[in-house]
Amino acid sequence: MMSVGKVLILMGTLLIIAGLLFVGLEKVPWLGRLPGDIHIERRNFSFHFPIVTSLLLSVILTILLNLFLRGR
Repeated sequence: MMSVGKVLILMGTLLIIAGLLFVGLEKVPWLGRLPGDIHIERRNFSFHFPIVTSLLLSVILTILLNLFLRGR
């Protein structure tokens, strides 16, 4: 039963960190508005797909994770 408690604490901590990141990333003005991000707006419809932003974040996170995990 202790391992379940530890997993729940870890997941809760990760959710708190993710929530803080989402709140903090809203203040970055260029995030989600890079050239190449798709934004379609019609009269009753709006669609936004930040493909370039997703690719950029993926590359940055891959580099950071490789730096941290290779040190082990």
